[in-house]
Amino acid sequence: MTDAARRFRRLDLTVRRRVDGLLQGDVDGDALGPGTDPEELTLYRPGGDVRRIDWNVTARTGAPHLWRTRAQHELETWLLLDRSPSMAFGTALTEKADVAEEVAAAVGLLTAGVGNRVGVGLLDAAGLHWLAPRPGHAAAAALTRLAAAPREGGVPVPLADALRGLGARARRRGLCVVVTDLVVPDGRIERPFEWEGPLRRLTARHDVLVVEVDDPRERELPDVGEAVLVDPETGAQREVSTSDPELRLAYAMVAARHRDQTAAAVRACRAEHVRVATDQDWTVALARFVRDRGRTHRRRTRRTR
Repeated sequence: MTDAARRFRRLDLTVRRRVDGLLQGDVDGDALGPGTDPEELTLYRPGGDVRRIDWNVTARTGAPHLWRTRAQHELETWLLLDRSPSMAFGTALTEKADVAEEVAAAVGLLTAGVGNRVGVGLLDAAGLHWLAPRPGHAAAAALTRLAAAPREGGVPVPLADALRGLGARARRRGLCVVVTDLVVPDGRIERPFEWEGPLRRLTARHDVLVVEVDDPRERELPDVGEAVLVDPETGAQREVSTSDPELRLAYAMVAARHRDQTAAAVRACRAEHVRVATDQDWTVALARFVRDRGRTHRRRTRRTR
């Protein structure tokens, strides 16, 4: 068995044991039709499906009524995976790029179902390229077999343009998942970010999940004396003294500000947001999201009924 095959099998077992059961199955369509969830109560007409008669309403009104259901269709998922050089960083258990690829593959496994398909966009220093939609297990397997992305160089396609490309390909209502560190080349930490507009337009039609990946050293600067920091995307270097407590405090404050601003931006775009990190078990964060989203969906379903 190859390393990629072992990695995929291990990931499959992890997902089945810890986070399975959220994204499988059908999603609501845009019209009434074959489905299971009640949507509209109407008078019975000859030829109607007698199995959908609401006997309580029929008894109260004296006229037969039945439920028309909202159409359901197979789930179409599109993944945008950020593999830019800023993702090739990690000071804990692994690098951000590795966590991102595993999360993306896990989404493929979670959405596996009859008729469901997953398309993938890969954003790296070579540009933006797409993997054709395929069944969830096949998409997850392909993600575990990816060759390493370039670790240096600028990214010719900004995240905002990649999101526009995602919207152009995701034509049918479904699920869009963006896995990224939300780090922009110009170092902007304050809103508005250029990617907000495209993300907002994406959420107008699709369910959108943004998975933000970070590393503990991006939140706090350790005291390791003199250090040379290098931007992998621009090649810019800066020598700093990490023993300076004021510098470390300023760094932590800027990092915290960036996290607050990105969270506010994602929330304002009406997308769902999950944070994972290289020093933590990403399955815990994903499992928590699965549980909370499932509860929200059940509450909404009860209200519509």
